Amino acid sequence: MLANAIKKRLSKEENQKGFTLIELLAVIVILGIIAVIAIPLIGNIISNTKSDSDVATARQIYDAARLYITSTDGDFTDRTITVNDADADNSNDLVHAGYLDSNLVLPSTKGAITGGTVTFNPSGQLSGFSLTVDGMSSAKTFSPAEVIAAKPASTK
Repeated sequence: MLANAIKKRLSKEENQKGFTLIELLAVIVILGIIAVIAIPLIGNIISNTKSDSDVATARQIYDAARLYITSTDGDFTDRTITVNDADADNSNDLVHAGYLDSNLVLPSTKGAITGGTVTFNPSGQLSGFSLTVDGMSSAKTFSPAEVIAAKPASTK
């Protein structure tokens, strides 16, 4: 009986709870593999979301330009509409005419949109679109197809 008690006391494996070192290492390796796969995918999702939001903003500005032209004379042929002019007394741009908010920003950079143009060709179709954004050295341009479809052009 004493031998059984000593044997039972020395052999605690039956009552132990927890994980072995091998099990913990296996879990850490699996989590590492998942992280290696997921991090680039999450980065792509964030990048695509920024592009989508920029194009959506461009589409809103395009729609505002169409409303502006429709409410003035309705002639889309050979027109270039200014998005935001520095001259606050000028109501010939979309911001000062009240078609866009004055605090409009480009979502991807959070920079204020300080200028830009929406251009229509002789047949009245959108032919060019550019925005001037604080903090960007050059104008942000969008193709007519991506603005009208409100989808960014593929970057492949």
